[in-house]
Amino acid sequence: MKAPTLENDRVKLTLLDLSNYKHLMAIAQEPNLLQYSPSKIDTPDDLKAYVQQAVDDYYHKTGIPFMVFDKAANAYAGCTRFGLINWQNKVLHIGWTWIGNAFQGTGLNKHMKFLMLQYAFEVLDFDKVEFRVDERNTRSRTAVEKLGATLEGILRKDTLMLDSFKRSTCCYGILKEEWPGIKVWVFNGF
Repeated sequence: MKAPTLENDRVKLTLLDLSNYKHLMAIAQEPNLLQYSPSKIDTPDDLKAYVQQAVDDYYHKTGIPFMVFDKAANAYAGCTRFGLINWQNKVLHIGWTWIGNAFQGTGLNKHMKFLMLQYAFEVLDFDKVEFRVDERNTRSRTAVEKLGATLEGILRKDTLMLDSFKRSTCCYGILKEEWPGIKVWVFNGF
């Protein structure tokens, strides 16, 4: 599986791997960046382990990790990925997304998600894209809802966090048949 480069006027998504992850080191050390994630990335060793897991998923064809380059700022902004790719059932997750504080609220995330949804539905021809979000993370939940995703349910106390809190996870989805309308109404002008 060759990783695609996804790009528009605002953002460029390229394969994240062990040869380029150090571009994200400063962003990974920003306080509370992964407040609602069970992952730890704030030390060089933790970030390397996080990327190694993403690379392993890529080689097992269950994930495609991307480095995010913000063209407007001319800077690396963070990362995102396709994960839990189920080729038989044509379902994948978009997540593991973190971008630096300076890039949040700038529209960058919407551009990233448009490219990823377009690739999942129009190139891979998948039937469904899912998003999983900590129930407490209202900012991310709002962002996913603005993409046109439907809340399908909440998995109660399903994920152990680094501070030993057991979070509940909101499950959102977009179906292939919903994508044409979402593409027009949510992403009009992209």
